[in-house]
Amino acid sequence: MIQMLWPSACCGSDEKTYMVGGWAWAWWLITDIQRITLEIMTLQPKCEDVETAEGVAITVTGVAQIKVMTDHDLLAIACEQFLGKSVPEIKGVVLQTLEGHLRSILGTLTVEQIYQDRDKFAQLVREVAAPDVGRMGIEILSFTIKDVYDKLDYLSSLGKTQTAAVQRDADIGVAEAERDAGIREAECKKEMMDVKFLADTKMADSKRELELQKAAFNQEVNTKKAEAQLAYELQAAKEQQKIRLEEIEIEVVQRKKQITIEEKEIDRTEKELIATVKRPAEAEAYKMQQLAEGQKMKKVLTAQAEAEKIRKIGAAEAGSIEAIGKAEAEKMRLKAEAYQQYGEAAKTALVLEALPKIAAKVAAPLGRTNEIVILSGEGNRVTGEVNRLLAELPASVNALTGIDLLKVRRDLALEAHCSPVHLCL
Repeated sequence: MIQMLWPSACCGSDEKTYMVGGWAWAWWLITDIQRITLEIMTLQPKCEDVETAEGVAITVTGVAQIKVMTDHDLLAIACEQFLGKSVPEIKGVVLQTLEGHLRSILGTLTVEQIYQDRDKFAQLVREVAAPDVGRMGIEILSFTIKDVYDKLDYLSSLGKTQTAAVQRDADIGVAEAERDAGIREAECKKEMMDVKFLADTKMADSKRELELQKAAFNQEVNTKKAEAQLAYELQAAKEQQKIRLEEIEIEVVQRKKQITIEEKEIDRTEKELIATVKRPAEAEAYKMQQLAEGQKMKKVLTAQAEAEKIRKIGAAEAGSIEAIGKAEAEKMRLKAEAYQQYGEAAKTALVLEALPKIAAKVAAPLGRTNEIVILSGEGNRVTGEVNRLLAELPASVNALTGIDLLKVRRDLALEAHCSPVHLCL
C-alpha cells in the first residue's frame, strides 16, 4: 500500500510525499492522505467472436497478472492515473486496454497460428500492450492464453484433420522410428560389442600389466626381503660366531683349569691306587699265579696219568683183540683144513647147515599168514602143483648155489651105508 501525504492548501504548499509501506507523520485536518494498492491484480480478458485474418470468428480468453510499479517516476504516473480509484476500477481500465490489443492482434493472425502456438501469441500480446499499460504506471507480470474456441466447429474440424495427419505422421514416424531404432539398436549392439571387446582387451591387458607389475614388485620385495634376511642371518651368524669364539675361549680357559685339576687328581688317585689297589693286586696276582701254576701242574700230572691209563687199557684191549683174532683165524684155518680134507662132503655139510636158515628167511613172510587158499577147478590139481614145486626145488638150489641136492643125497646114502633118505624141505 502506498500512502501519499501532502499539506493542506491553506498552508500554501502542494508538495507530495510518497511512502511505500512503513509509516509517517500526518497532521490532522491539515495533511491529506490517499492510498493505492501495490498488490498483484489478476485480470481475465475475453474477446468473443473476433474475426481472424481468414475471417473465422473465434473466442479467446486469457489470464494476466499486473501490479503498480514502485519506481518513483512511474509511481507518480500511476498515482496521477489511479489515485482515488478502487481496485475494480483500476482492473477495469487495464482490462479494456488488454482486450483492445488482443482484438487487434487476433485480426492479424490465422486460426492455426493462434491455436498451434499459444505461447507465441501471448508473448506478442504482452509485447504490444506493455508500452501502453506502462504509461499508466502498470506492469504486466504475465499473460497467458487460457482458451480458444469457436461456435462453427472450425477448430474441432481443424483438430480432426490435424489429428488424422498427426496420426498418419505418427504411424509413419513410429514405423520409421522402429526401423531406425532397429538399425540403431544393431549399430549400438555392434558398437557395444566392439567397445566391450575393446574394454575386455584393455582390461585383460591392464590385468596382465597389473599381474606383471605385481610379480615384478613381489619379486623385488622378495629379493629385498631375502637380501635383508640373508644380511640379518649373516650378521647373526657373525655375532653368533663372535659369541661362540668367546665361549670357546672361556671353555679353553676352563678346560685348562679343569685339566690342571684333573692332572693333580690323577696323580693323587694314582698314588692312592698304588697304595690301595696296585700293591694288594700285585700280591693277589702273585698268589693267583702260584695257585694257577699249582693247578696247572696238577692237571698236567692228572692228564698224563689218565693218558697212561688209557694207553695201557688200549694196549690190553689190542692184545685181547689180537689174541681173539688169532684164535678165530686159527679156527678158520683148521676149518679150512678140515673142509679140504673132507672135500666135497664138507661143502655139503655147510650147505645143509645153511638151508634151515635160508628156509627160515624165505618162510618169514608166510609166518604172518593165517591161511592160504589154493583155488583149482580139478580135485587132483593142487597135489600135482605141490609135487611139481618140490620136484623143481633141487634145480633152483643148484642154480642158486651150484650144489646138486640129488648128488648130495646119494653121496650121504653111500657114506652111511643105508638106503636113500628123502629130504623134506
